[in-house]
Amino acid sequence: MKFKKLTPPADGEKIEVKNGRLHVPDNPIIVWIEGDGTGPDIWRAAHPVLNTAVELAYEGKRRIVWFEAYAGEKAQAVYGELLPDDTFKAIAEYIVAIKGPLTTPVGTGFRSLNVTLRQVLDLYACVRPAKWYEGVPSPMRHPEKVNMVVFREATEDLYAGIEWEKGTPEAQKVIEWLKKEFGIEVRPDSGIGIKPISEFASKRLVRKAIQYAIDNKLPSVTFMHKGNIMKYTEGAFMKWGYEVALTEFRDYVVTEQEVNEQYGGKVPEGKIVVKDRIADNMFQQIQTRPDEYHVIATMNVNGDYISDALAAMVGGLGMAPSANMGDYIALFEATHGSAPKYAGKDVVNPSSVILSGVMMLRYIGWHEAADLIEKGISETIKQKRVTYDLARHIGVQPIKCSEFGQAVCENMKALVEKVLA
Repeated sequence: MKFKKLTPPADGEKIEVKNGRLHVPDNPIIVWIEGDGTGPDIWRAAHPVLNTAVELAYEGKRRIVWFEAYAGEKAQAVYGELLPDDTFKAIAEYIVAIKGPLTTPVGTGFRSLNVTLRQVLDLYACVRPAKWYEGVPSPMRHPEKVNMVVFREATEDLYAGIEWEKGTPEAQKVIEWLKKEFGIEVRPDSGIGIKPISEFASKRLVRKAIQYAIDNKLPSVTFMHKGNIMKYTEGAFMKWGYEVALTEFRDYVVTEQEVNEQYGGKVPEGKIVVKDRIADNMFQQIQTRPDEYHVIATMNVNGDYISDALAAMVGGLGMAPSANMGDYIALFEATHGSAPKYAGKDVVNPSSVILSGVMMLRYIGWHEAADLIEKGISETIKQKRVTYDLARHIGVQPIKCSEFGQAVCENMKALVEKVLA
């Protein structure tokens, strides 16, 4: 692979796909993008945590070889453009990547740099876990019951960006066409948007969500939709979801209706319950009955809403990791924005990108290192050594972003020493 301005590492090996599975060497090359605003701050804290965890977990027998690519402001400085072709090529070539937050400057041709990355690389599943760590302030009475993963379709729905501004010739043409062809009256001063939901995109998203539940031995998958109103888009998503479940995963799943009608309300041992919930009810369910939900599969806009709501329940976006996944390519990222007013101040919570790194380590099968980071973060928070976003709720003095990363490393080392003692 030739790049215009990137130089791949001299050492390290590529992650490859063999027989439909990732083949990960002991020294994989992983692409990283620093990001804008607070990106440099959180990476200075996150890199040592990820490297230390791998070093401790595998006693130096494994390591990540980092390969920096560029997007956003740094890419603009290096290439004169926000998303250079080199970056797409690097992620596609090396399969696994992780990035900090990106800012989409006002007035450019990009609606969103993040959305563009997903669409160009066909990263159709935005995966957002929500898990509470002891000591994190939460508005929930029992936040320990919150442990869900949202699979959000990321390529279509309203995020496809098919819309026209009020008063434009295009909007007027669509309004006139709707009236002429279908007798549908739309106010002439309307902006117009189109919401495509395809069988293809819906089914591959649900397929990935159910496979995740199987691989991780999770009890349920819930389709979140507003199909009672939007019958041929969101309702169709639900219908296609059940089709995938019952035709491709019949040996693994049972529907909620079958549980009630055939099994007396008791789930057969080893089966995953597949169910659906209306979107507005789903927001109530995750708060009143959170332990009944494990994997949520939904469309783009619903997934955006529900994942942020879940993040608020477990401590906010600073504690919320995410990944954008295709069939094999995966781009892990902090969920929060670039927060430019805090750039260079070393104050923001780096947990979002660190926990995205945990997701990345699990994706490549390095669960021991991932477990160690989660334990290190949990111990650090229990010690009340936290950044300002959590400190103001706990009522303690905050530590710096870099200091939080150092504390996590110290706690991981202490945990390993305790085991070896």
